[in-house]
Amino acid sequence: MSTDRYESPLSGRYASAEMQFIFSDDHKFQTWRRLWVALAEAEQELGLHITDEQIAEMKAHITDINYDVARKREKEVRHDVMSHVYAYGVQCPKARPIIHLGATSCYVGDNTDIIRMREGLDLIAAKLLNVMDLLARFARQYKDLPTLGYTHYQAAQPTTVGKRACLWLNEFVMDYQEVRHVRDGLRLLGSKGTTGTQASFLELFDGDLDKVDALDPLIAEKMGFPGCVPVSGQTYSRKVDTQVLNVLAGIAASAAKMATDLRLLQHMKEIEEPFEKNQIGSSAMPYKRNPMRCERICSLSRYVLADALNPAMTSSVQWFERTLDDSANRRLSISEGFLAIDGILDLCINGTDGLQVDPRGIARHLQEELPFMATENIIMDEVEHHGGDRQALHEEIRQLSMQAGQRVKAEGRDNNLLELIAADPMFHVSLADLQSHLDASRYIGCAPHQVEKYLQEVVEPLLNEHREELGRKAEIKV
Repeated sequence: MSTDRYESPLSGRYASAEMQFIFSDDHKFQTWRRLWVALAEAEQELGLHITDEQIAEMKAHITDINYDVARKREKEVRHDVMSHVYAYGVQCPKARPIIHLGATSCYVGDNTDIIRMREGLDLIAAKLLNVMDLLARFARQYKDLPTLGYTHYQAAQPTTVGKRACLWLNEFVMDYQEVRHVRDGLRLLGSKGTTGTQASFLELFDGDLDKVDALDPLIAEKMGFPGCVPVSGQTYSRKVDTQVLNVLAGIAASAAKMATDLRLLQHMKEIEEPFEKNQIGSSAMPYKRNPMRCERICSLSRYVLADALNPAMTSSVQWFERTLDDSANRRLSISEGFLAIDGILDLCINGTDGLQVDPRGIARHLQEELPFMATENIIMDEVEHHGGDRQALHEEIRQLSMQAGQRVKAEGRDNNLLELIAADPMFHVSLADLQSHLDASRYIGCAPHQVEKYLQEVVEPLLNEHREELGRKAEIKV
């Protein structure tokens, strides 16, 4: 690692080696050479005079890229693709005359970008499955554990820890489905020529339109794709980049939502992210256990959400058949977006694998609020068994609730709402009877059933299709 110049934290600190390889120079330029081989093979099959010997020579030098030759040439010609055409030709003297025959720079550049994005989405899909698997296990384990629910971050009806985890899980399921949809819809550019008209290939094939039409499908098949885009200028539509990075932004939003909830729950001492034996939470306060993973997820997610604006803006200003103001932006926005999401998902895997639940802290917060939650049942019992007036009872409990709330807020004392109700002549119930209403499981509705139903009908079928992808561990640098 170089220490005397800037290095992106995404590669040096956050992203995995797998994702870094996908966007590495080795993978990029090896893919260029694979594409040149595919083009030569397709042109040979369609009748151009290209020999087996030339193709074999090209195949022999796909991986041993002579970077020094390419760099030296680029200083002279100021063109990265032609520099690598030249360097490949140095290694393949017999094939040199037919390398890149009829193609433009976008043949290797754009097709490689599509290939790398598809591979990146495959890795992201695998990591999403692992996050989903861990959250599903967590949800099932705690499907029955009541916890205080919140709306507007104010205490509301209880839910369960497992049901809340399903809310996080469901957003990742939606992201996974969108990843698969976008990934499976990706098509290569093919070889469309300088303005997308394939004029050079019409010339090469002596005006034979059938051979021109056959070229792109052959290239797609050789590169493992179902086809090429049906129409384009020199480049594939930059809306494709927008679609891909919007998927990444969706994952970022889901991860940040979960991480933010966990940060709040850790503050309330209900659920904590894993804390390693020798981990230090604060340089100044040795007792602290800061939610470092969740904070980093939120931080990187903001980057991805902002980064998703880049391809949309780039797409909107592509003049006519091609401009080059997309190039520098895309080099950054696409690769860095993938690296950041990769780091986020590793943090999600590492963080959800070992979440620590504190039932006592959860119960303490429930007991503080359950007297308020129980009032609806108390009113219904009074109406049903003692003929009370529902509206009058509601108003009386409202007044008593204000008194109890003031005692809690202004005096810092326990909630005495039940004692106030038991002492009120409008109610015909003892304190002991009222306290029987404080079983939190009476107020969680269908939450445990919903968890099981959701896992069985939605999540487990997805996971069962991809069991071979599960069990990933994620090491993070802290």
